[in-house]
Amino acid sequence: MNKKLQVFLFVLTAVSCGSALACASCGCSLSSEWESQGLSSGTGLRVDLRYDFLDQNQVRSGIGKVASWPVAGHEQELFTRNNYLTAGIDYSASANWGINLQLPYIDRSHGSNGMAFDGTDAGTSHTRSLGDIKLVGRYTGLSDEHNVGLQLGVKLPTGSHSETFSGGAIAGDPLDRGLQPGTGSTDLIVGAFRFAPLSQNWDYFAQATAQLPLNSRADFKPGNSLNLNLGFRYLGFETLVAQLQLNARVSARDSGSNASADDSGGKTIYLSPGLSMPVGDKAKVYGFVQLPVYQSLNGYQLAPKYTVSLGTRLEF
Repeated sequence: MNKKLQVFLFVLTAVSCGSALACASCGCSLSSEWESQGLSSGTGLRVDLRYDFLDQNQVRSGIGKVASWPVAGHEQELFTRNNYLTAGIDYSASANWGINLQLPYIDRSHGSNGMAFDGTDAGTSHTRSLGDIKLVGRYTGLSDEHNVGLQLGVKLPTGSHSETFSGGAIAGDPLDRGLQPGTGSTDLIVGAFRFAPLSQNWDYFAQATAQLPLNSRADFKPGNSLNLNLGFRYLGFETLVAQLQLNARVSARDSGSNASADDSGGKTIYLSPGLSMPVGDKAKVYGFVQLPVYQSLNGYQLAPKYTVSLGTRLEF
């Protein structure tokens, strides 16, 4: 028990005190069922299909909800509903080397009453598009157990960044860059992780991943970001595996003339309980609910009250 407590407190301190960086209010920092991300010592091919839903329907500023809305000088955003379907393909050629490909599809609806608050610059949108693809390699030859790894990869500008409003007074105008399916930037991804058993029935993992945009596109550059994830799972049940994650994210402000710099970036910490269950010898299903326990957002931003994630993992 002392060993478990020491590991938990050490990584919790790292999560709470670390700086991280972009997309602070969207709640997209959950680490999937960790074997789907290559956080295991096994080799071969794994395929993960995950659905995430988050409804950004509360306006927050700093560490609290906004009591009076709208606020002069800030766009009166009404809602942003996000549905993400992400296909993950992970392949470990050996115990030392692996690669992970993430292919997201985004279905997002948004409503805004503009800056005038009287409908003259109101707009709605509904985008359905492929997002930005991520390709991340890893090396796990740092220990004999192959349970400590380094990650290096890239986010490619495959998602559209030229969608327009489809309804309202500003139908046909360019959609805000923070709402586009893609950022238009190529980003460097670097990270490190560790996973290990704590006892016969308990495992844990810790992971830190930074995403650093290398360029701007059409006068917009997303802020640097860092995700910190800590997860535990209990293996003592006959079939179900109980999991609990702590996910932290800090976001730098977006930049460029097409960015909403004042209303972007911040710090968030989420608590994410979940369950996974085998379905046959080579398949698992899993689900998580992500709940914000701390939010400190720059300016005025829409944030979700919770995020729901459902997925399945297949081994080949």
